Amino acid sequence: MQPNKEINPRESNPGPFVFSGNIYFFHAFDVGEDINFEKIEKSQALLRKPLVLPKYFKRYHIPLSVELPSGQESSNCISAKLHGFGVISLTYKIPFQETLEDLRKNINDLDQKYQEQSINDAAAIYKNIKPFIVNPKFFHLRTYYPVTQVNPELTRIDMTKLKDQYGGIIASLLRFETESLSEYQKDEILESAMGYYRGDLVVIDSEAAFVADEEFEDILDLFEFANIQQLELQYFDKVLDQQLNIFYEQKARSLPLKAYLPFLAAENKSGVDLGKLKVDISVITERIENSIKLTGEAYYSEIYSMLVRKLDINNWKDSLTNKLNIIEDVQKVYQNEIDTIREDLLSVLIIILIFIELIVGILTYFKK
Repeated sequence: MQPNKEINPRESNPGPFVFSGNIYFFHAFDVGEDINFEKIEKSQALLRKPLVLPKYFKRYHIPLSVELPSGQESSNCISAKLHGFGVISLTYKIPFQETLEDLRKNINDLDQKYQEQSINDAAAIYKNIKPFIVNPKFFHLRTYYPVTQVNPELTRIDMTKLKDQYGGIIASLLRFETESLSEYQKDEILESAMGYYRGDLVVIDSEAAFVADEEFEDILDLFEFANIQQLELQYFDKVLDQQLNIFYEQKARSLPLKAYLPFLAAENKSGVDLGKLKVDISVITERIENSIKLTGEAYYSEIYSMLVRKLDINNWKDSLTNKLNIIEDVQKVYQNEIDTIREDLLSVLIIILIFIELIVGILTYFKK
């Protein structure tokens, strides 16, 4: 390793500076509709670990922190959590001490390594808790978000100049590119730069984040939280797409005759599923969104708002609302069509009955 070299602000072209810090990979897997914590603890399927939540996390809907299953060797996994709405989240911490140029070259290999590692670790956890999951499946969907954290080391580097001197490398690092990005792309990424104290620098992008903050531990949970929130919104968006396909397939198929008969028709299962789906989405969204309380925490609120914007959280929410409205409208049209045909059939039956009664009356009259 190269020795740390002091950056002199007066030098126009300072030599490469060796940074130290950690790369955090936040992985999340949706493995079912619900996880029963009580049964897991009673069965001792996994060992429970103490959980310390930041002050801005509320005390309800608390995840269950567990150890990786026995025999599952996984280096650098510092956190494994189960979330009641069917999610396994894993956090990996990889220390480094190298220049940002070297880190940029190695980031893709690290990313690939821990993507594979996260699948193995999550699969091991899933195998142990599968009996306690409603509608288990490994896995419905997954998301991940990397955070590069560097130690400010204020005695050797002027952090206020970090953005200007290393902004191009930071930008390409956050996009997993080994070459420098265009000025336009670099400026677009660095526009989100923020910090609380003068020496702090936090850059949040859609694919990763860069953090230079002495108190970085306080904000790491926000990255994990936003990643899980994005996972659940994407999962429900996928479910709604499947629901739309069901309606389209029903429309394309010809229904059996009994579907139009008032008393023989089967229950409209799609309507029941839509109502249940609305409740599920509302409940899960409430459980996630109300897990944190950032009132009075201006800096944390600013970071979370930037995460929401960069991860398209609000757009995912709007997509869910729009698709729910479309499904509801299609369902109404579909049901109205069936109801209209049923009414027509009833009218025909009434006419037939009246005609039969008339014939019977005429025959009875002539028999007298």
